[in-house]
Amino acid sequence: MADSSQTPVKTLDKVRVAIIGVGGMGTAHATSLFENKVPGAELVAICDHKPGQFDHVKKSLHDKLPEHLYMSSEEMFASDCCDAVLVATPHYDHVPLSMQALNKGWHVLCEKPIGVCTKEAKKLVALAEAKPELVFSLMFNQRTMGTHQKMRKMIQDGELGEIRRVVYIITNWYRPQSYFDMGGWRATWAGEGGGVLLNQCPHQLDLWQWICGMPTRVRADLAYGKYHNIEVEDDVTATVEYANGATGVFLASTGECPGTNRLEISGDRGRLVLEDGKLTFDRTVVTEQEFNETFKGGFGAPDVWKCEIPTGRKGEQHVGVMKDWIKTIQTGEKDKMLAPGVEGTQGLSLSNAMMLSDWTGNSWIDLPLTDENETLFEEKLQERIKTSTYVKTVFEQTGNTEGTY
Repeated sequence: MADSSQTPVKTLDKVRVAIIGVGGMGTAHATSLFENKVPGAELVAICDHKPGQFDHVKKSLHDKLPEHLYMSSEEMFASDCCDAVLVATPHYDHVPLSMQALNKGWHVLCEKPIGVCTKEAKKLVALAEAKPELVFSLMFNQRTMGTHQKMRKMIQDGELGEIRRVVYIITNWYRPQSYFDMGGWRATWAGEGGGVLLNQCPHQLDLWQWICGMPTRVRADLAYGKYHNIEVEDDVTATVEYANGATGVFLASTGECPGTNRLEISGDRGRLVLEDGKLTFDRTVVTEQEFNETFKGGFGAPDVWKCEIPTGRKGEQHVGVMKDWIKTIQTGEKDKMLAPGVEGTQGLSLSNAMMLSDWTGNSWIDLPLTDENETLFEEKLQERIKTSTYVKTVFEQTGNTEGTY
């Protein structure tokens, strides 16, 4: 496996960027580039197969469009229009389009998730690692937030001690039925490959493993169309176990309002809680283990210092990831990347494992996923696609994604 951090990237003073897929998120990215919010980047091309999408983008770009317009990815890849491409298409296209771009010699920033199946996503990762001169990043915009960065650093620095339990409640991804009806690909096995785990929660699944590390096994219960007229999951309850014996619970839904966004991590030095944008640390004066072994009073507990942790900047979200991507292309310092694309299979393996657990009678699924389970996941997904009787009501509309992340 190539050590990409040791191979120089061909640097560029001005990076010419093309965007494939200009729906809601693609248009938002195009607007950020057009308005020069990403230093060193120039939007030179957009590609979308839907008639009328260019007119939609034009409205967001102050009645202007980039130099090159393509109605097919084949036409775009046949050109030499750009140095880098941002993939903002439906999920199934992420792996093949990103691989085409890398094989073309273009840097890639792909929207989340990296793909639908880890078996396919690993092919993309292998290709990216075989081309260390190119920069491959993923749109994990929530890694830009100071709260998440601070939690990660505190755990890495050992301030919480050994992790004992993690509880992640992410039920504020509320979506009304009209959201699912806005596009033919949404909320279907054939078009999206999943629901809340694959559309909204790639952010949290990535943060979970980025902050706490990967668990060793997972078990889950999923509900399909519990709150909406959809065929994919909109409610998830999962349990995980870690190598040190710690446990975790993950709760997600698009059907609760008001919802909760709370990450609670307990260790032998106290508890970290992130909720409502505030990070608090209940720190025990001595470790629980030391207190347990030395205290002789029968009833008692360690003294606790309650601290509100300053976290600095809120983060630039998608623009921050684009800036990091462009900066890495220009400097070649891949070891400092915020969201390396090769890390995308970690969160995806969590969602694949949760689905497979539910599809196999709530069985425990070991992590990392075995080759056998990766193949089984693909087979069972294809079964759902082939046997689907779901009939979708669709009205084509490009939604405004501002404030939805």
